[in-house]
Amino acid sequence: MRAISSSPGRPLSSPGGGSGTRSPARSRHATAKIVALRWPYSPQALDIGWAVFSVLNLVAIFWFANWETIPFHFIWISLTVLYGFQPWRAAPTMWVLGAVMLTTAAGIGLDVWRGSEPPAELTEVPLMAAVFVAMAWHAHRRLAADRATRSLSEENGRLLATQQQFLQDAAHQLRTPITIALGHAELLAGDLTGQQQGQDIQVVIGELSRLRRIAERLLLIAAAGDPGFLHGEVVALDRLIMELIRRWRPTVDRSWQLGRLDPVTVRADRERLGLALDALLENAVRHTVTGNVIQLSVIRGWPGMPVRIIVADNGSGIPEDRLHLIFDRFRTGDDHESRGTGLGLPLVRAVARAHGGDVTVRSKPGSGSEFELTLPAPPSGRPELPASSGATAADGADQSAAAGHGQEQQGSARR
Repeated sequence: MRAISSSPGRPLSSPGGGSGTRSPARSRHATAKIVALRWPYSPQALDIGWAVFSVLNLVAIFWFANWETIPFHFIWISLTVLYGFQPWRAAPTMWVLGAVMLTTAAGIGLDVWRGSEPPAELTEVPLMAAVFVAMAWHAHRRLAADRATRSLSEENGRLLATQQQFLQDAAHQLRTPITIALGHAELLAGDLTGQQQGQDIQVVIGELSRLRRIAERLLLIAAAGDPGFLHGEVVALDRLIMELIRRWRPTVDRSWQLGRLDPVTVRADRERLGLALDALLENAVRHTVTGNVIQLSVIRGWPGMPVRIIVADNGSGIPEDRLHLIFDRFRTGDDHESRGTGLGLPLVRAVARAHGGDVTVRSKPGSGSEFELTLPAPPSGRPELPASSGATAADGADQSAAAGHGQEQQGSARR
């Protein structure tokens, strides 16, 4: 069985296929590029630039008797903008604020003493200081909010990682004892002769099989967020649907039909996608009875539109008030005669989203359900499949025969 969890401690390989470690020279070169692209280059350089700019404007205030308004406002506006980019600690802020207030007040006071400005101009100094204080308060509130958001995000990330690790560990630890117990139960079933004993051991085997499916699906769902969860390959969806029909038709007494089957080739994980489609078919079987229709379709819309894989049935359907819950874990519906794992549809959603798609459902009680699994739009054209994909003339003949069988009964499958 293919491993479905990545090793977090394993170093990543470089694009050239070598070791994940870098040479010191290459690391220094990469660091130099990062520093060169950062803005501002240095907080001290920005502070020094502002100080020089403010001194020049202050000289202009003292030098030009009737032209102090523009340099005065330049000093205060530049200080406020600078503080918005990089807030200082309280002590340096108070020192800078005091210095700016004293120097600008001295410049305007000189003009008042000369008689070129009225004394009322001095009121601009506390007004501009009040604007700066409001900006400083807002900047510190923003920093506090950013720190709280970052801390909460990190905590949520840790909780999610812990949950995924727990699910993976629990599923790994459960699979082995469940498999051993199931094997012993099957051996006992062959040796028992009494009818009641045989029924009891079949209950044990059924429950152990269900536990094994739960462990396997929990492991898959927990691993769905790992970068190495998918192993992409070229997959012909129409052929994949044909293989599913061939596998399921002999096992369950339903009216298996093919709907629209567009020739679509995508890049996907064939094994994971097959597991998701099996879960959809298992769900359809569990909510239908002998003679009900289960129809599979592959539809490719306009260029750039997602590919749709549709699994439809005319079974019992899903109540409207439960539609938003069916993709939650351990939601098994109201059918107590045939219990599922409660993880089939969550597995479908995890696999679909790992591929960049999603899964939706439309259902009406008494009329059946239609599950639609979407995948990202394939590239233009249909790439050649590898020889191992089983693309033979026999497959083509089998597909034609099955398609003909589906067309004969297609009318009864559509809703």
